[in-house]
Amino acid sequence: MSGITIAIIGGAGVRTPLLVRGLARSGLAIGDVSLFDIDSERLNLIAPLVERVAGVKVKTSQTVAECVAGAHFVIASIRPGGIERRARYEQAALDHGVIGQETVGVGGWAMALATIPAMVDYAREVARHAPDAWMISFTNPVGMVTEGVLKGARVPMLGICDTPTELFEEIAHALGVPSSECSFDYLGLNHLGWVREVWLQGEPQMARILADEKLLAGIYRAPLFETARLREIGALPTEYVYFYERTERALSNTLKAGTSRGAEVARMNVALFEALRARRDDPVGVYEAYLAERSGTYLSLEGQGDASARVAPSEAALLSGYDRIAVSVIQGIHSNTGAVIPLSVSNRGNVGGLLDDDVVEVPCLVNANGAHPLHVGPPPESVRGLLHRVKAYERATVEAALSGSRDQAIDALALNPLVNEKALAIRLAEALL
Repeated sequence: MSGITIAIIGGAGVRTPLLVRGLARSGLAIGDVSLFDIDSERLNLIAPLVERVAGVKVKTSQTVAECVAGAHFVIASIRPGGIERRARYEQAALDHGVIGQETVGVGGWAMALATIPAMVDYAREVARHAPDAWMISFTNPVGMVTEGVLKGARVPMLGICDTPTELFEEIAHALGVPSSECSFDYLGLNHLGWVREVWLQGEPQMARILADEKLLAGIYRAPLFETARLREIGALPTEYVYFYERTERALSNTLKAGTSRGAEVARMNVALFEALRARRDDPVGVYEAYLAERSGTYLSLEGQGDASARVAPSEAALLSGYDRIAVSVIQGIHSNTGAVIPLSVSNRGNVGGLLDDDVVEVPCLVNANGAHPLHVGPPPESVRGLLHRVKAYERATVEAALSGSRDQAIDALALNPLVNEKALAIRLAEALL
């Protein structure tokens, strides 16, 4: 079959139907779509669902080599140990009185140590069997995993996340205009980013946004940040900055809820796959109900202390998502569109004060030659300290994951601002590694 060949590593993931549907509707000439996952039983449940949701045939592969052979683009979304391991990481962190979300804090550290070696192995398979392919990853923690692959396998990989674009959409929605009429000055790391300025018809809007209490409060789905604090920062943070800004509140709410986000998603996943196995109900309807519950309860536990509280995103926010960003990147490279998309890429002098091979999250111009970071310069003084501390921790964690050194891993965790103590890092390592 002619057309763009797509391989998906981690094809049994719950985002795969959305991703393939987005590709099918993109207008691109999509050829073969191949799925690989180490969980073959789950893959055999997801593949038919993909075909129902997306309306296209997909192939399942027994090996990574078979899946990626000759692919133009390889999309990777893996989770070693599954969602159950995430839940265990988060609970162990809570047992030690710290936040353990899968990308932030202890959970992100443990996920990175488990995931980076696996992704490096997959990337080396891609280099052997699809040497001209671009890798696109939304494997968490996105920034550290991307950095690990770029350092450990030297395969062209772009890390994607919907967090920045969702914030862009929410800002535009609050302003009452389409996001396409705005441009956004954004910089940071994955799940640690800030919008410094917003332009509408060439006019800066940030001063107006920060001065307008109602407009400012309406940007975030849940009340994560006090408006006075946002004015103090002078920029709009992505929602995961909440874990650093309001650490005690996030921990208290999670303990109050009596569960973790990982445990809640694991529960939802069990129900989804049980329904798919039973084949009693319309699988597309079951899947859409699952997505609605998962999206509607996002950050409700940490932000409100209630795992079941639902906060509906604005219609504009629904225009963002991993599937849409992945499609936009593929369109940008294949069709030379020149789209500007926030991506995790090597810094190379872009963000002031960081190393060239640090992976950062910045707007990139995407064309036939790949992703080209737009220069953002030095971060604002109000966020610089936190940004540099988190990057030092990420850099050390990537090095530990690539070396396999337990001592390096503990030293890295002690650098995390949410741990910040060697003795605590040692206890956490004993519980998690």
